[in-house]
Order: sequence, then structure tokens, then C-alpha cells
Amino acid sequence: MSVVEQYARAHIVTDEDLLEDPAVPVVLRYDSEADPRTVQVGLPGTHEWTLSRSLLEQGLRAPAESGDVRVWPCGRVQAVVEFHSAQGVSVVQFESKALVRFLRRTYGR
Repeated sequence: MSVVEQYARAHIVTDEDLLEDPAVPVVLRYDSEADPRTVQVGLPGTHEWTLSRSLLEQGLRAPAESGDVRVWPCGRVQAVVEFHSAQGVSVVQFESKALVRFLRRTYGR
């Protein structure tokens, strides 16, 4: 099987004060047959973003960017992925361990 799919909880960073937990389900997907160099991040209510698997990996250690996507570590246990489009910017904060677990699974295929 060439597809790895993992659900993760993430926080969409906004300027609004939210009273509820802003954690949302995000789908991380890798398909080695479609393109072994990329991964997809599916955010609720928006299209799926495609980014370089190596960009995601590099961004867990130090700030990295490619095109419309930026990734950087945020403290010791979190990472931020920033997506730019004509509609604006989406900033998503993940637990780093969820991204590391996902990446390990993609290299196991």
C-alpha cells in the first residue's frame, strides 16, 4: 500500500479571541504513487494543500519556506505551517510529534 493517511489535531491561529478550544481535525496524506516528494494537508473547510515532504521535515528543525508555504518550529513541542493564497493566509499550529510520526510512516513506504 502506497498511501499513508493520518489525522491530527491542530490549532488554526487567528486574531479572534475564541472561548472554545480552537483545535480542528486535519488530514495529513502521503501517496508515493502520485508523487513521493510531496505530502498533502487537508484543512477543514478549505482545499487540500500540497507541500514538499522535505520542506515539512526541514521546518521541524529550523524555519523553511518554499513558494506559498512556510514551516517553522515553535518552542520545543510545536510547529507552525503557514499557507499563503489569494484568499489570505492560514496559520496552523501542530504538535511536532504528530508531524514526526507522520513523516516516519511516509519513509516506511
